[in-house]
Amino acid sequence: MPARRIVAPEDPPTPMELRGDALGIKFNRGREISSYSHLALEAAEFAFQYSQDPWGFHKRLFKAYFEDLENIGDVDVLVRIADEFGIDGKSLREALMDRRYEAEVDEGIAWSRQIGVTAIPTFVFNQRMGMVGAQELPAFREMMQRVGNPPKNPDA
Repeated sequence: MPARRIVAPEDPPTPMELRGDALGIKFNRGREISSYSHLALEAAEFAFQYSQDPWGFHKRLFKAYFEDLENIGDVDVLVRIADEFGIDGKSLREALMDRRYEAEVDEGIAWSRQIGVTAIPTFVFNQRMGMVGAQELPAFREMMQRVGNPPKNPDA
């Protein structure tokens, strides 16, 4: 895997940071390690089964990684976040230690590689076409046209 350049605090904002800022998404600088996110993906699968708001938990993991610069590959961090979010942390810890969702996550990763996902985020349309990276609204509209699902309200 190629080395990633760490963005220094004095560097100008990246295009991703600028797009995120316009949408109220903060990307903090100062990360010293990149988390191995497989356990976070397993925790997200757990949340889809045991949380009333699994997407909210996913957003909380995003905040933990990109804003709070936490290690979302650490079981203790994931359990603490789950507890704070109202998910049973003890049950999550057991599921992570047992690797209960490992195969399911691996299948999802294999499928995404099979359809050509090379970066995150990648948006998949009709399970056949992908759009890589955070994009502006016109790019989503164009993709919807290409896959035969034009937006119902083009002004939206």
